[in-house]
Amino acid sequence: MTGLRTLPQPHERWPEVLWLIRHGQSAGNVARDAADAAGDLRIALDRRDVDVPLSALGCEQARALGHWFASGEEGARPEVILASPYVRAVQTAEIFREAGGCDPDLRICIDERLREKEFGILDGLTTLGIHHYQPDQAEFRRVLGKFYHRPPGGESWVDVIFRLRALLDTVSLHYAGKRVMIVAHQVVVLCMRYIVEHLSEAEILAIDKAGDIANCAITQYRLDRSGKGDGELVLEHYNMVAPMVREGTEPTREPDRMVAARG
Repeated sequence: MTGLRTLPQPHERWPEVLWLIRHGQSAGNVARDAADAAGDLRIALDRRDVDVPLSALGCEQARALGHWFASGEEGARPEVILASPYVRAVQTAEIFREAGGCDPDLRICIDERLREKEFGILDGLTTLGIHHYQPDQAEFRRVLGKFYHRPPGGESWVDVIFRLRALLDTVSLHYAGKRVMIVAHQVVVLCMRYIVEHLSEAEILAIDKAGDIANCAITQYRLDRSGKGDGELVLEHYNMVAPMVREGTEPTREPDRMVAARG
């Protein structure tokens, strides 16, 4: 019979290589650190979280990442780049491309499902600010834990995981067998690990507790074609900062939290 589509083999479900990259250091990271150090209740930024750009150091980190891939250290460059629509993620991908990390004509595909976790009424507040302005939410967070706590107008980790499962269906459908890079945010990288590695809540929170993901760090999966993994993605690197170390660029590990000031 003709006209029938051949079903993909098990190993064709996933990309050949999948890189998860956290954006470079942002101006929001810097402002949040300053607010915490000063004991402020709010973070001093005059723009939406989605519009917060990279810091000067964040640009250097993205450039170091591009040089790392351009040098052949990774063995191959990405054929597909998906990015969060947030300015800091798009800038990271653009600088990576300009530095030779991929083909100069490669399109950066923006996907809103890769956006930062939304913080709702907690947006723009420091930890002190949350306890001051939203003590009930601080208590809900303590009782429920970060995995399930959803602030009003915001998201829980489970909400992020829900949209990322849909994103991975798209990746599987359109980019199976290709080399794919995703540029997004710390919680996105952690939630992707949860999905890809079939982790439990306790396991992913233990990884999170062990330390923040560095800006522009590489988390890499490779398709297992040996048959033992039934065509699954296998973790090869997590939170690798070798590109910055090689270039003499400072790695930074500030957590992503409520970085936009409220009007």
